[in-house]
Amino acid sequence: MSSGVFTVHGKPVRHCDGLQRRGFLKAGALGFGALTLADLLRGEAAAGIRSSNKAIINIHLDGGPPQMDLIDPKPDAPSEIRGEFRSLRTKIPGVHLTELLPRIAAHADKYVFLRSLVGADGKHDAFQCQSGFTEKELTSVGGRPAMGCVLNKLLGRAGDTAPCFVDMLQGRPFVRNSARPGFLGATNSAYRPDITNLFPLALSVGMKAELDKQSYGRSESLALTTGLTAARLENRLALRQSLDTFRREVDASGSMEAVDKFTQLSLGILSSGKFADALDLDKEDRRVVERYTPPIADSGLGDTMESPKAALKFLMARRLIEAGVRCVSVSLGDFDTHEANFPRIRYLGPLLDHALDTLVTDLDERGMLDDVMIIVWGEFGRSPKISAKGGREHWPQVAMGILAGGGLRTGQVIGSTDRHAAEAASRPVHYQDVFATLYRHLGIDAQSTTLTDTTGRPHLLLDMGRPIEELI
Repeated sequence: MSSGVFTVHGKPVRHCDGLQRRGFLKAGALGFGALTLADLLRGEAAAGIRSSNKAIINIHLDGGPPQMDLIDPKPDAPSEIRGEFRSLRTKIPGVHLTELLPRIAAHADKYVFLRSLVGADGKHDAFQCQSGFTEKELTSVGGRPAMGCVLNKLLGRAGDTAPCFVDMLQGRPFVRNSARPGFLGATNSAYRPDITNLFPLALSVGMKAELDKQSYGRSESLALTTGLTAARLENRLALRQSLDTFRREVDASGSMEAVDKFTQLSLGILSSGKFADALDLDKEDRRVVERYTPPIADSGLGDTMESPKAALKFLMARRLIEAGVRCVSVSLGDFDTHEANFPRIRYLGPLLDHALDTLVTDLDERGMLDDVMIIVWGEFGRSPKISAKGGREHWPQVAMGILAGGGLRTGQVIGSTDRHAAEAASRPVHYQDVFATLYRHLGIDAQSTTLTDTTGRPHLLLDMGRPIEELI
């Protein structure tokens, strides 16, 4: 989208650090059901949201990671199930990962290994890992919103210098608009910076055709037009708003409101420069960049596979959180291992190991780890039996996840699977349970907070999830 005054492309979003109270009163219903302004103020005070730096980094392993080849090894299983990778002891007594994750194993006390994730839809996108719901939920009113879009609605504020939710998903998760706003509408969409120049990731022919049919885009410019100052931009914005008053009042579609929200966010971003700087890795200490860069060679598995440089997405996520973003979605792929499972995971495992452990260590050293909760997961697990093509097929019966930070009780395993890693044998945890835990970290009670759909009907943020008790 280009206004002629400044150039910022992408969907409009809400802003993050708070509505001015006068603006809040004018905004009307914000989807809190029967909550009054006084109720909200008390809730903010109780949860610490007004001065909170708490945030989420949601890392999607695109394609569906094989649980038994990463965090749930089965060394005693038959060879057609066990696979090639050796079991590796961790810092947690009695807990093993595979040999592909030595750094995480050495610092296992900083992680939670979720081995019994259930409820997968079995479809190739990241929507369930963005919302906790299947794509079929509430389709008649636009569908369920992604968590980041919910945060735009609940925590977004006018005049911020950073969006509340930044979506850096690539590949399938981006093509299928996994971080979509659903019934919340375009006003609460993700902010999508264009990172393709930094992290090239080719799409398959089918994905390219699918993307061509979509209308959502990426932000391409985060700089003021030459000669345009922030003061002049504010004057132009005020003039345009006065001229557009009538159009906004008669616009029933909400599109003018979306333009206004986007313009306000753009003004904050462009006049501050803080958000743009966070996306510029040239402004990071080169020693830190080198620390995040893994000492591994390119996979040689084709241009639809991540390069080793993809680990720097995790650094960018940390920088965005420091700039005030509350939720960042990142993807790492391609874990779609119908063929060549072992060569692919032999490359992707160490890439994940280096990137994730560097991020966790970096956040810890900066005193940020308790404020930032990290979730790492995929859309489903992988089949225990290795196929004739050397691959593992889709397996929605059970999946894996890794949690870190957020003040969680780390250094433990949640749940277990049977001897083939085919079914949850104990303590099944639903995707929505993970989201309930994430929301709780941000001071939001997902079992009592409601959002209103386009028909005026309220919906709880989650309809079945509960925070994972062992972690809090």
